[in-house]
Amino acid sequence: MAAVEAAQDEAALEAARIGALGKKGRLTLLMKELGAMPPELRKERAQELNLLKDRLTEALHMRRADLAEAALAARLASERVDVTLPVRPEPRGSIHPVSQVIDEIGEIFAGMGFNIVEGPDIEEDFYNFTALNIPPEHPARQMHDTFYFNEKADGSRKLLRTHTSPVQVRTMLSEKPPHRIVVPGRTYRCDSDQTHTPMFHQCEGLVIDRHIHMGHLKGALEDFCKAFFELDEVKMRFRPSYFPFTEPSAEVDIGCRRNGAELKIGEGDDWLEILGCGMVHPKVLEYGGLDPEEWQGFAWGIGIDRLAMLKYGIPDLRAFFESDQRWLQHYGFVPTDWPTLAGGLSR
Repeated sequence: MAAVEAAQDEAALEAARIGALGKKGRLTLLMKELGAMPPELRKERAQELNLLKDRLTEALHMRRADLAEAALAARLASERVDVTLPVRPEPRGSIHPVSQVIDEIGEIFAGMGFNIVEGPDIEEDFYNFTALNIPPEHPARQMHDTFYFNEKADGSRKLLRTHTSPVQVRTMLSEKPPHRIVVPGRTYRCDSDQTHTPMFHQCEGLVIDRHIHMGHLKGALEDFCKAFFELDEVKMRFRPSYFPFTEPSAEVDIGCRRNGAELKIGEGDDWLEILGCGMVHPKVLEYGGLDPEEWQGFAWGIGIDRLAMLKYGIPDLRAFFESDQRWLQHYGFVPTDWPTLAGGLSR
């Protein structure tokens, strides 16, 4: 009993228990001697030993409870928080790289005289496909590429827009030319792997005016790349391509230097595709209520997520949507540090 009372931790208490009640404990050895005693003495002795065992067991239980209570009190004392103290500084919220890039694009094109407009994510088939000269048999209309809603009674059905281009037609039908707009926003396609996600961000650009030609398109995109990547000079090339809503069409590559996983924009002899563009197709102008003999224009589309990865060295697209606080603190931007052409887009 003295050993039990003197135990200051669980290990000492367990040693006292084994010394008394273990296989070779003092009380256990005494009980083994009962078989050699006369019957009268054995009964009396057994009662005494059982009473002693009960007293020891209860003492062990109570001491164990006392030790647990003391340990909890010590932990509470060590983890005590003084709620009267001033609040400790906490990490501030940050701007997501995608939001930052959208703001940067808007700042650049606003400086060129463009308006920033938006359109609905849930779109009509007419604006998303038909008015953009995408025929019914085009692969983009298939279920494996586009998210469709349930079909209505009249046979029509809405969809999640596959690009921001429908806003071009909506703008031409709702406003009088000339037009200078950029359209950032979410887009959706049935595509998911290491470099693609079902939801991603695009930015569409459109210029409609009289006497517009490819030279204006090249100049606008070159000025944009210089401002966005914050370079004095950039190497660009326009490769012939095909898009249903532009004619002629081109894909734009920008000069870069690759060193393993490292990518340096504006240096080296390698090329990296960054966007698609072209002159607005005459049929698209007609669907927009404009006479292609009088009005011409150019358009382009660029992936905002891809731009963010290129500019800020982000290796994996999937991390954009994981909401990892550590990732956001590392790649995020100060909310009050609004990008401006005069003060610098990024710091």
